[in-house]
Amino acid sequence: MAGGSPASVDLEVWFNSLIVSGDGGKMERSAVAIAGWKDLPTELLLRIFSLLDDSTVFVASSVCKGWRIALCLGLTSFSLSWCKNNMNNLVQSVIPKFVKLQVLSLRQNYRLQLEDGAVETISNYCHDLKDLDLSKSRKLSDRSLYNLAHGCPCLTKLNISGCSAFSDSALAHLASCCRNLKYLNLCGCVKATSDKALQAISYHCNELQSLNLGWCDCVTDKGVTSLATGCPNLRALDLCGCVLITDESVIALANGCPHLRSLDLYYCQNITDRAMYSLANSCVNHNHGSRRISSIDKGGLMNLNISQCTALTPPAVQAVCNSFPELHTCPERHSLIISGCLSLTSVHCACAIQANRASRTALANHAY
Repeated sequence: MAGGSPASVDLEVWFNSLIVSGDGGKMERSAVAIAGWKDLPTELLLRIFSLLDDSTVFVASSVCKGWRIALCLGLTSFSLSWCKNNMNNLVQSVIPKFVKLQVLSLRQNYRLQLEDGAVETISNYCHDLKDLDLSKSRKLSDRSLYNLAHGCPCLTKLNISGCSAFSDSALAHLASCCRNLKYLNLCGCVKATSDKALQAISYHCNELQSLNLGWCDCVTDKGVTSLATGCPNLRALDLCGCVLITDESVIALANGCPHLRSLDLYYCQNITDRAMYSLANSCVNHNHGSRRISSIDKGGLMNLNISQCTALTPPAVQAVCNSFPELHTCPERHSLIISGCLSLTSVHCACAIQANRASRTALANHAY
């Protein structure tokens, strides 16, 4: 969507007092005559464009030179995910006009379209880009990551989930150039997510807050422990389907990531009670004066998925639930997910226990 800030024109006044007169469709505001759309202030055009969907903004960019210039100057967020055909050609023809883009979504919702040439265009023109979604772009090769590394160093959010052709060397190079990354989605990027690549991420991207490694089944404890050491600001980590990791990964995260709020361990069947107790019991000293805080930060874990972790026992999981009040097994909030673990059905959060007690009390009173 288009963005922009008013300069000398009060846009609210324009919106409230701009009227269409009966004089040949001319527009006027107070004593200022507007001969037509071409005379509207750029700030007002951008406000109008911000109300349009992305496909309409694309059409508007071709209406006239004035509108194209306005969009070139003010468009900061744009999506072509609605495009069912010719996305690759559209990117190469449209993106050079929108050099101020900060957010761009090219998610492949329909069919594989995007190729390396389109990403090269983005890297050549969108040097201020901060948020890029290339998910499901399975035609892209390492060439795209190398281009992004050199052309878009300001990236803070990158989604390349499902881009299965990328290598770990290309990902490591991207991490070395895009050091401001905070949100990185690598779900399904099996070839790219080697321990070598994760070590590069942990070394260069120290501000990383969210990382999705779902179904990257080559990830091992070596890679995860390096992340726990190098990325202490991690708040969300998805390790679902990372079947090689063991308790060592969870222990490293518990001790090294004090802000961790969401952890997905779905189908990590090597995880045992030892990992759960490390989450429940670990405390570290942080250099905030003499303040001592939990290794999972004030507030602690808010989401934990241990579905299909069949080696876990109720006492260990209950210990985690007791340590973090924001973990819930009750249906209304359900943030401790234990599906597929039949042995854990006795685990309950505090509010579920209270609700059960209240229900029993109500039944007892009703009996009398």
